[in-house]
Amino acid sequence: MNKSAIKIAVVGATGNVGRVMLNILAERGFKSSQVKAIASSKSIGKKISFGDDDILIVEELKDFDFSTVDIGLFSPGSKVSAEYAPKATKAGCIVIDNTSCFRNDPKIPLIIPEVNAESISEYKNKNIIANPNCALAPIAVALKPLYNKNVIKRVIVSTYQSVSGAGKAAMEELDQQTRSLFTGTPKPAEKLARPIAYNLIPHIGIFTESGYTGEETKMRDEIKKILDPRIELSATCVRVPVFVGHCSTVHVEFEKPFLINEALEALQNAPGIQVIDSDDPMDYATPLDVVGQDNVLISRLRQDTSIPNGLVFWIASDNLRKGAALNAIQILELLIDYKSKQKAA
Repeated sequence: MNKSAIKIAVVGATGNVGRVMLNILAERGFKSSQVKAIASSKSIGKKISFGDDDILIVEELKDFDFSTVDIGLFSPGSKVSAEYAPKATKAGCIVIDNTSCFRNDPKIPLIIPEVNAESISEYKNKNIIANPNCALAPIAVALKPLYNKNVIKRVIVSTYQSVSGAGKAAMEELDQQTRSLFTGTPKPAEKLARPIAYNLIPHIGIFTESGYTGEETKMRDEIKKILDPRIELSATCVRVPVFVGHCSTVHVEFEKPFLINEALEALQNAPGIQVIDSDDPMDYATPLDVVGQDNVLISRLRQDTSIPNGLVFWIASDNLRKGAALNAIQILELLIDYKSKQKAA
């Protein structure tokens, strides 16, 4: 598979993640002539940017011929992926899906290239590769180098997730609600469960019988599939009034003691991570620091004094990039490299 010749369809191209996918494809050397922008009928004929200089014309998903492309980067929502991904694979297209639709399928690999790149060969099972949850991906990237040094027993996570994770409508809702508070005409919640302006909502996804939400159970299930089924994870996921950038507090319990210097060395030498380590306690990452960044930023690394073998740290990352679009394109590049090596062997 030749990178310069590969044909790509970005499905859901007009959404938050789809637009970032197009930008990252341009940044990483793919040409506009290689890429098709696909969306629903309401977006047919729209012009959408590809990098700084090129424009793509949006085509309709319902009528698109997937036999004309090699790879489909899907981010249209789970229901749409469930309908169209099998149609695409039947036409000979390999699908990299950013929705939650296929993540729990045992025959479909769930991949973060920095964590479990070796799973790429499993794409052949159904010609579909799943992209992980946008809040879980940066956590898994951070856990992997630590896990390589010291087996992880338990992880406790609190996430602080921006509204862009819920789509463009949620971003508009935050903007409109914030403005309405200054005009004295409060705008009710429509996309989110409660008003989000100047507020926090400890509720992402549908509540299950266990009391956990769908978002929280996804994180538990996905870390087991990606890293180790023995890891126990409990999450509380919170929506915050931030446009872009997911953050989380991560408490990790290991089998053996872990010195801070050992953990720092493991993290600093790992791909996809930038550790903020200085003598200034005010030197930490915030959502504003990570917008447009590819790396996962880790700061406030310290011993968890509540347990014998514990560490705790703070993570910040651009959820539209490493949490979604960038990871999907890294999978695409991993797939190209894998198929090239297979062909040469």
